[in-house]
Amino acid sequence: MNAREASRAPNVFIVAGEESGDQLGGALMEALAARAPGASFRGVGGRRMAASGLESLYPMDDLTAIGIAAVVGKLPTILRRLKETVEAVLADPPDVLVLVDAPDFTHRVAARVRARNPNIPIVKYVSPTVWIWRSGRAAAMRPYVDALLALLPFEPEVHRRLGGPPTVYVGHPLLQRLGELRPSPAEAERRRAKPPLVLVLPGSRRREISRIGADFGAALAEVGRVHEMELVLPTLPRLEGLVRETIAHWSLKPRIVTGEAEKLAAFRSAHAALAASGTVTLELALAGIPHVAAYRIGWLEAQIGRRVLKGTTVILANLVAGENVVPEFLQEYCTVPALTGALCDLLEDSPARQRQEAAFASFDDIFGIAGPSPSARAAEVVLRLAREGRPGALPPPG
Repeated sequence: MNAREASRAPNVFIVAGEESGDQLGGALMEALAARAPGASFRGVGGRRMAASGLESLYPMDDLTAIGIAAVVGKLPTILRRLKETVEAVLADPPDVLVLVDAPDFTHRVAARVRARNPNIPIVKYVSPTVWIWRSGRAAAMRPYVDALLALLPFEPEVHRRLGGPPTVYVGHPLLQRLGELRPSPAEAERRRAKPPLVLVLPGSRRREISRIGADFGAALAEVGRVHEMELVLPTLPRLEGLVRETIAHWSLKPRIVTGEAEKLAAFRSAHAALAASGTVTLELALAGIPHVAAYRIGWLEAQIGRRVLKGTTVILANLVAGENVVPEFLQEYCTVPALTGALCDLLEDSPARQRQEAAFASFDDIFGIAGPSPSARAAEVVLRLAREGRPGALPPPG
Protein backbone atom coordinates (compact mmCIF):
# COMPACT_ATOMS: atom_id res chain seq x y z
CA MET A 1 0.00 0.00 0.00
CA ASN A 2 1.47 3.37 -0.99
CA ALA A 3 1.38 6.55 1.09
CA ARG A 4 -1.61 7.95 -0.79
CA GLU A 5 -3.66 4.81 -0.17
CA ALA A 6 -2.62 4.74 3.49
CA SER A 7 -3.73 8.33 4.07
CA ARG A 8 -7.13 8.18 2.38
CA ALA A 9 -10.30 7.93 4.45
CA PRO A 10 -11.11 4.26 5.10
CA ASN A 11 -14.17 2.40 3.89
CA VAL A 12 -15.47 0.43 6.88
CA PHE A 13 -18.09 -2.32 6.78
CA ILE A 14 -19.45 -2.85 10.30
CA VAL A 15 -22.04 -5.34 11.57
CA ALA A 16 -23.79 -5.49 14.95
CA GLY A 17 -26.57 -7.91 15.82
CA GLU A 18 -27.93 -6.81 19.18
CA GLU A 19 -28.45 -3.73 21.35
CA SER A 20 -25.15 -3.89 23.24
CA GLY A 21 -23.26 -4.31 19.97
CA ASP A 22 -25.11 -1.36 18.48
CA GLN A 23 -23.89 0.79 21.37
CA LEU A 24 -20.30 -0.38 20.91
CA GLY A 25 -20.50 0.02 17.15
CA GLY A 26 -21.82 3.56 17.37
CA ALA A 27 -19.06 4.65 19.74
CA LEU A 28 -16.44 3.00 17.51
CA MET A 29 -17.80 4.76 14.41
CA GLU A 30 -17.55 8.12 16.15
CA ALA A 31 -13.98 7.39 17.26
CA LEU A 32 -13.03 6.32 13.73
CA ALA A 33 -14.61 9.44 12.20
CA ALA A 34 -12.69 11.64 14.66
CA ARG A 35 -9.36 10.01 13.72
CA ALA A 36 -10.03 9.60 10.01
CA PRO A 37 -12.28 12.41 8.75
CA GLY A 38 -14.26 11.29 5.76
CA ALA A 39 -14.38 7.65 6.81
CA SER A 40 -17.35 5.91 5.22
CA PHE A 41 -19.50 3.26 6.88
CA ARG A 42 -21.74 0.51 5.53
CA GLY A 43 -23.26 -2.46 7.27
CA VAL A 44 -25.89 -3.47 9.78
CA GLY A 45 -26.78 -1.75 13.03
CA GLY A 46 -29.48 -0.21 15.16
CA ARG A 47 -30.47 3.23 16.36
CA ARG A 48 -27.12 4.09 17.96
CA MET A 49 -25.14 3.30 14.82
CA ALA A 50 -27.73 5.10 12.69
CA ALA A 51 -27.19 8.20 14.83
CA SER A 52 -23.47 7.87 14.04
CA GLY A 53 -24.09 7.83 10.29
CA LEU A 54 -24.90 4.24 9.32
CA GLU A 55 -27.72 3.40 6.93
CA SER A 56 -28.37 -0.22 7.86
CA LEU A 57 -28.76 -2.78 5.08
CA TYR A 58 -31.79 -4.16 6.94
CA PRO A 59 -33.29 -3.87 10.45
CA MET A 60 -30.87 -5.14 13.09
CA ASP A 61 -33.82 -6.76 14.87
CA ASP A 62 -33.86 -9.38 12.12
CA LEU A 63 -30.77 -10.88 13.78
CA THR A 64 -32.02 -10.77 17.36
CA ALA A 65 -33.48 -13.98 18.74
CA ILE A 66 -33.42 -15.21 22.35
CA GLY A 67 -34.14 -18.83 23.17
CA ILE A 68 -34.31 -21.96 21.03
CA ALA A 69 -37.88 -21.42 19.86
CA ALA A 70 -37.16 -17.84 18.78
CA VAL A 71 -34.03 -18.90 16.89
CA VAL A 72 -35.89 -21.68 15.05
CA GLY A 73 -38.70 -19.32 14.11
CA LYS A 74 -36.31 -16.70 12.78
CA LEU A 75 -33.87 -19.09 11.12
CA PRO A 76 -35.02 -18.50 7.50
CA THR A 77 -34.70 -14.73 8.01
CA ILE A 78 -31.31 -15.03 9.70
CA LEU A 79 -29.94 -17.27 6.92
CA ARG A 80 -31.21 -14.86 4.26
CA ARG A 81 -29.62 -11.91 6.07
CA LEU A 82 -26.36 -13.85 6.42
CA LYS A 83 -26.18 -14.32 2.66
CA GLU A 84 -27.12 -10.68 1.99
CA THR A 85 -24.46 -9.43 4.40
CA VAL A 86 -21.69 -11.53 2.88
CA GLU A 87 -22.67 -10.55 -0.68
CA ALA A 88 -22.72 -6.85 0.25
CA VAL A 89 -19.20 -7.11 1.67
CA LEU A 90 -17.86 -8.95 -1.37
CA ALA A 91 -19.63 -6.74 -3.95
CA ASP A 92 -17.64 -3.70 -2.80
CA PRO A 93 -14.74 -4.92 -0.62
CA PRO A 94 -14.11 -2.55 2.31
CA ASP A 95 -10.74 -1.61 3.71
CA VAL A 96 -11.73 -3.44 6.90
CA LEU A 97 -14.66 -5.55 8.08
CA VAL A 98 -15.65 -5.03 11.74
CA LEU A 99 -17.96 -7.57 13.38
CA VAL A 100 -19.38 -6.57 16.76
CA ASP A 101 -20.37 -9.29 19.24
CA ALA A 102 -23.33 -11.58 18.15
CA PRO A 103 -20.88 -14.46 17.58
CA ASP A 104 -23.37 -16.99 16.18
CA PHE A 105 -24.03 -14.64 13.26
CA THR A 106 -20.84 -12.63 12.86
CA HIS A 107 -18.48 -15.61 12.97
CA ARG A 108 -20.34 -17.12 10.03
CA VAL A 109 -20.04 -13.83 8.15
CA ALA A 110 -16.30 -13.78 8.85
CA ALA A 111 -15.71 -17.37 7.76
CA ARG A 112 -17.61 -16.92 4.47
CA VAL A 113 -15.96 -13.62 3.62
CA ARG A 114 -12.50 -15.01 4.36
CA ALA A 115 -13.13 -18.04 2.17
CA ARG A 116 -14.11 -15.91 -0.83
CA ASN A 117 -11.87 -12.87 -0.40
CA PRO A 118 -8.91 -13.54 1.92
CA ASN A 119 -7.51 -10.02 1.45
CA ILE A 120 -10.17 -8.22 3.51
CA PRO A 121 -8.91 -7.56 7.06
CA ILE A 122 -11.43 -8.77 9.64
CA VAL A 123 -11.74 -7.36 13.16
CA LYS A 124 -13.94 -9.00 15.79
CA TYR A 125 -15.07 -6.64 18.55
CA VAL A 126 -15.92 -8.52 21.79
CA SER A 127 -14.60 -11.95 22.62
CA PRO A 128 -17.02 -14.84 23.06
CA THR A 129 -16.92 -16.22 26.60
CA VAL A 130 -14.35 -18.90 25.82
CA TRP A 131 -13.04 -18.80 29.40
CA ILE A 132 -16.38 -20.16 30.67
CA TRP A 133 -17.61 -22.50 27.93
CA ARG A 134 -16.89 -23.74 24.39
CA SER A 135 -13.21 -22.88 24.65
CA GLY A 136 -12.65 -24.40 21.20
CA ARG A 137 -14.17 -21.26 19.70
CA ALA A 138 -10.91 -19.43 20.38
CA ALA A 139 -8.82 -21.54 18.01
CA ALA A 140 -11.73 -21.78 15.54
CA MET A 141 -11.67 -17.97 15.12
CA ARG A 142 -7.99 -17.76 14.25
CA PRO A 143 -8.29 -18.52 10.51
CA TYR A 144 -10.81 -15.75 9.87
CA VAL A 145 -10.14 -13.07 12.53
CA ASP A 146 -7.07 -10.86 12.15
CA ALA A 147 -7.59 -8.90 15.36
CA LEU A 148 -9.87 -9.55 18.32
CA LEU A 149 -10.74 -6.52 20.45
CA ALA A 150 -11.17 -7.59 24.06
CA LEU A 151 -13.29 -5.81 26.66
CA LEU A 152 -11.70 -7.50 29.67
CA PRO A 153 -8.02 -7.35 30.66
CA PHE A 154 -7.56 -11.10 31.16
CA GLU A 155 -8.83 -12.04 27.68
CA PRO A 156 -5.60 -11.64 25.67
CA GLU A 157 -3.87 -14.23 27.86
CA VAL A 158 -6.86 -16.58 27.61
CA HIS A 159 -6.74 -16.46 23.81
CA ARG A 160 -2.98 -16.87 23.74
CA ARG A 161 -3.31 -20.00 25.86
CA LEU A 162 -6.20 -21.38 23.81
CA GLY A 163 -4.63 -20.65 20.42
CA GLY A 164 -7.06 -17.88 19.53
CA PRO A 165 -6.54 -14.95 17.16
CA PRO A 166 -4.23 -11.99 17.98
CA THR A 167 -6.09 -10.22 20.80
CA VAL A 168 -5.81 -6.62 21.95
CA TYR A 169 -7.33 -5.41 25.20
CA VAL A 170 -9.18 -2.14 24.51
CA GLY A 171 -11.40 -1.82 27.59
CA HIS A 172 -14.99 -2.28 28.65
CA PRO A 173 -17.59 0.36 27.67
CA LEU A 174 -18.45 0.78 31.35
CA LEU A 175 -15.09 2.52 31.77
CA GLN A 176 -16.51 5.47 29.87
CA ARG A 177 -19.27 5.79 32.50
CA LEU A 178 -17.21 5.79 35.68
CA GLY A 179 -18.18 9.37 36.43
CA GLU A 180 -21.84 8.33 36.45
CA LEU A 181 -21.21 5.28 38.65
CA ARG A 182 -18.94 6.73 41.32
CA PRO A 183 -20.13 8.98 44.14
CA SER A 184 -19.69 12.67 44.78
CA PRO A 185 -18.52 13.57 48.31
CA ALA A 186 -22.15 13.93 49.43
CA GLU A 187 -23.09 10.58 47.89
CA ALA A 188 -20.05 8.93 49.44
CA GLU A 189 -21.28 10.19 52.79
CA ARG A 190 -24.68 8.58 52.09
CA ARG A 191 -22.91 5.27 51.40
CA ARG A 192 -21.61 5.35 54.96
CA ALA A 193 -24.81 6.64 56.57
CA LYS A 194 -27.56 4.69 58.34
CA PRO A 195 -29.76 3.04 57.32
CA PRO A 196 -27.60 1.58 54.54
CA LEU A 197 -28.96 1.80 51.01
CA VAL A 198 -29.03 -1.70 49.49
CA LEU A 199 -29.54 -2.31 45.77
CA VAL A 200 -31.77 -5.20 44.76
CA LEU A 201 -30.98 -6.41 41.22
CA PRO A 202 -32.94 -9.57 40.33
CA GLY A 203 -32.02 -9.53 36.62
CA SER A 204 -32.97 -7.97 33.31
CA ARG A 205 -34.88 -10.93 31.84
CA ARG A 206 -38.29 -12.22 32.82
CA ARG A 207 -37.10 -15.75 33.53
CA GLU A 208 -34.32 -14.47 35.78
CA ILE A 209 -36.74 -12.46 37.89
CA SER A 210 -39.26 -15.29 38.06
CA ARG A 211 -36.69 -17.87 39.13
CA ILE A 212 -34.87 -15.82 41.71
CA GLY A 213 -37.37 -13.24 42.93
CA ALA A 214 -38.92 -15.26 45.76
CA ASP A 215 -35.52 -16.16 47.26
CA PHE A 216 -34.37 -12.55 47.07
CA GLY A 217 -37.52 -11.40 48.87
CA ALA A 218 -37.20 -14.03 51.59
CA ALA A 219 -33.50 -13.33 52.13
CA LEU A 220 -34.08 -9.57 52.40
CA ALA A 221 -36.81 -10.21 54.95
CA GLU A 222 -34.38 -12.24 57.05
CA VAL A 223 -31.66 -9.59 56.76
CA GLY A 224 -34.25 -6.99 57.74
CA ARG A 225 -34.71 -8.74 61.08
CA VAL A 226 -31.12 -7.81 61.94
CA HIS A 227 -30.39 -4.67 59.93
CA GLU A 228 -32.52 -1.68 59.10
CA MET A 229 -32.13 -1.00 55.35
CA GLU A 230 -33.34 1.27 52.57
CA LEU A 231 -33.96 -0.93 49.52
CA VAL A 232 -33.90 0.31 45.92
CA LEU A 233 -34.69 -1.92 42.94
CA PRO A 234 -33.66 -0.46 39.55
CA THR A 235 -35.34 -2.15 36.58
CA LEU A 236 -36.34 -1.53 32.99
CA PRO A 237 -39.71 0.05 32.18
CA ARG A 238 -40.77 -3.07 30.24
CA LEU A 239 -40.19 -5.21 33.35
CA GLU A 240 -41.83 -2.94 35.90
CA GLY A 241 -45.13 -4.83 35.88
CA LEU A 242 -43.45 -8.19 36.51
CA VAL A 243 -41.26 -6.70 39.21
CA ARG A 244 -44.27 -5.23 41.01
CA GLU A 245 -46.05 -8.60 40.84
CA THR A 246 -42.93 -10.28 42.25
CA ILE A 247 -42.38 -7.95 45.20
CA ALA A 248 -46.09 -7.94 46.07
CA HIS A 249 -45.33 -11.08 48.09
CA TRP A 250 -42.25 -9.65 49.82
CA SER A 251 -42.60 -8.53 53.42
CA LEU A 252 -39.85 -5.93 52.94
CA LYS A 253 -40.54 -3.96 49.76
CA PRO A 254 -37.95 -1.93 47.84
CA ARG A 255 -38.51 1.35 46.07
CA ILE A 256 -38.67 0.64 42.34
CA VAL A 257 -36.90 2.99 39.90
CA THR A 258 -37.06 2.66 36.12
CA GLY A 259 -35.11 5.66 34.85
CA GLU A 260 -31.40 5.46 34.05
CA ALA A 261 -30.66 8.63 36.02
CA GLU A 262 -32.45 7.24 39.09
CA LYS A 263 -30.57 3.96 38.77
CA LEU A 264 -27.19 5.70 38.57
CA ALA A 265 -28.05 7.92 41.54
CA ALA A 266 -28.84 4.78 43.56
CA PHE A 267 -25.55 3.18 42.51
CA ARG A 268 -23.61 6.23 43.67
CA SER A 269 -25.19 6.07 47.13
CA ALA A 270 -25.43 2.31 47.68
CA HIS A 271 -23.66 0.55 50.54
CA ALA A 272 -24.19 -3.01 49.26
CA ALA A 273 -26.18 -5.02 46.72
CA LEU A 274 -27.88 -8.34 46.13
CA ALA A 275 -27.67 -9.10 42.40
CA ALA A 276 -28.40 -11.70 39.76
CA SER A 277 -25.17 -12.74 38.08
CA GLY A 278 -24.39 -10.84 34.88
CA THR A 279 -22.70 -7.70 33.58
CA VAL A 280 -24.24 -5.78 36.48
CA THR A 281 -21.72 -7.42 38.83
CA LEU A 282 -18.92 -5.68 36.92
CA GLU A 283 -20.91 -2.45 37.05
CA LEU A 284 -21.18 -2.82 40.83
CA ALA A 285 -17.48 -3.57 41.18
CA LEU A 286 -16.46 -0.51 39.14
CA ALA A 287 -18.83 1.55 41.28
CA GLY A 288 -17.08 0.16 44.38
CA ILE A 289 -20.18 -1.52 45.81
CA PRO A 290 -19.68 -4.81 47.71
CA HIS A 291 -22.30 -7.32 46.64
CA VAL A 292 -23.64 -10.86 46.69
CA ALA A 293 -24.36 -12.61 43.37
CA ALA A 294 -26.80 -15.42 42.68
CA TYR A 295 -28.36 -17.16 39.71
CA ARG A 296 -30.69 -19.99 38.83
CA ILE A 297 -31.46 -21.51 35.44
CA GLY A 298 -33.72 -24.36 34.30
CA TRP A 299 -32.95 -27.96 35.20
CA LEU A 300 -31.97 -29.05 31.67
CA GLU A 301 -29.80 -25.97 31.13
CA ALA A 302 -28.11 -26.66 34.46
CA GLN A 303 -27.30 -30.26 33.52
CA ILE A 304 -25.73 -29.11 30.27
CA GLY A 305 -23.91 -26.30 32.03
CA ARG A 306 -22.30 -28.61 34.57
CA ARG A 307 -20.73 -30.55 31.70
CA VAL A 308 -19.47 -27.67 29.59
CA LEU A 309 -18.76 -24.75 31.92
CA LYS A 310 -15.15 -24.22 32.95
CA GLY A 311 -13.48 -22.43 35.83
CA THR A 312 -14.46 -21.78 39.41
CA THR A 313 -16.53 -18.61 38.88
CA VAL A 314 -18.86 -16.98 36.37
CA ILE A 315 -18.71 -13.55 38.05
CA LEU A 316 -16.88 -10.98 35.90
CA ALA A 317 -15.58 -9.09 38.93
CA ASN A 318 -13.99 -12.30 40.24
CA LEU A 319 -12.44 -13.07 36.85
CA VAL A 320 -10.95 -9.59 36.65
CA ALA A 321 -9.72 -9.68 40.25
CA GLY A 322 -8.17 -13.12 39.77
CA GLU A 323 -9.79 -14.36 42.98
CA ASN A 324 -13.31 -15.14 44.16
CA VAL A 325 -13.99 -12.05 46.25
CA VAL A 326 -17.70 -11.81 45.35
CA PRO A 327 -19.72 -14.65 46.90
CA GLU A 328 -21.81 -16.40 44.24
CA PHE A 329 -24.66 -18.81 44.88
CA LEU A 330 -25.74 -20.76 41.82
CA GLN A 331 -28.53 -23.29 41.35
CA GLU A 332 -29.05 -25.41 44.50
CA TYR A 333 -26.60 -23.21 46.40
CA CYS A 334 -28.88 -20.23 45.87
CA THR A 335 -30.74 -20.59 49.16
CA VAL A 336 -32.31 -18.08 51.51
CA PRO A 337 -29.88 -18.86 54.40
CA ALA A 338 -26.85 -18.52 52.10
CA LEU A 339 -27.99 -15.18 50.66
CA THR A 340 -28.96 -13.91 54.11
CA GLY A 341 -25.62 -14.71 55.70
CA ALA A 342 -23.54 -13.27 52.85
CA LEU A 343 -25.51 -10.03 52.69
CA CYS A 344 -25.41 -9.57 56.47
CA ASP A 345 -21.61 -9.83 56.27
CA LEU A 346 -21.49 -6.98 53.77
CA LEU A 347 -23.64 -4.70 55.92
CA GLU A 348 -20.97 -4.81 58.62
CA ASP A 349 -17.30 -3.84 58.52
CA SER A 350 -16.41 -7.48 58.07
CA PRO A 351 -13.35 -9.12 56.46
CA ALA A 352 -15.63 -10.13 53.56
CA ARG A 353 -16.57 -6.50 52.92
CA GLN A 354 -13.00 -5.28 53.28
CA ARG A 355 -11.79 -7.93 50.84
CA GLN A 356 -14.21 -6.78 48.15
CA GLU A 357 -13.42 -3.12 48.70
CA ALA A 358 -9.69 -3.77 48.37
CA ALA A 359 -10.17 -5.82 45.19
CA PHE A 360 -12.41 -3.20 43.57
CA ALA A 361 -9.92 -0.45 44.46
CA SER A 362 -7.36 -2.21 42.26
CA PHE A 363 -9.60 -2.25 39.19
CA ASP A 364 -8.52 1.17 37.91
CA ASP A 365 -4.99 -0.13 37.46
CA ILE A 366 -6.11 -3.51 36.11
CA PHE A 367 -8.42 -1.91 33.53
CA GLY A 368 -5.93 0.86 32.68
CA ILE A 369 -8.47 3.65 32.96
CA ALA A 370 -5.80 6.35 32.80
CA GLY A 371 -5.25 5.70 29.09
CA PRO A 372 -7.43 6.43 26.04
CA SER A 373 -11.10 5.48 26.04
CA PRO A 374 -12.08 1.95 24.96
CA SER A 375 -13.59 3.19 21.70
CA ALA A 376 -10.44 5.21 20.95
CA ARG A 377 -8.25 2.16 21.53
CA ALA A 378 -10.51 0.05 19.34
CA ALA A 379 -10.43 2.68 16.58
CA GLU A 380 -6.62 2.65 16.51
CA VAL A 381 -6.54 -1.10 15.85
CA VAL A 382 -9.24 -0.88 13.18
CA LEU A 383 -7.48 2.00 11.40
CA ARG A 384 -4.15 0.20 11.45
CA LEU A 385 -5.63 -2.82 9.71
CA ALA A 386 -7.61 -0.66 7.29
CA ARG A 387 -4.45 1.20 6.27
CA GLU A 388 -1.88 -1.58 6.39
CA GLY A 389 -4.04 -4.44 5.17
CA ARG A 390 -4.32 -7.94 6.49
CA PRO A 391 -1.02 -9.37 7.80
CA GLY A 392 0.27 -11.86 5.27
CA ALA A 393 -2.45 -11.15 2.72
CA LEU A 394 -1.61 -11.18 -0.98
CA PRO A 395 -1.78 -7.83 -2.77
CA PRO A 396 -5.04 -7.30 -4.63
CA PRO A 397 -4.97 -8.49 -8.24
CA GLY A 398 -4.19 -6.00 -10.98
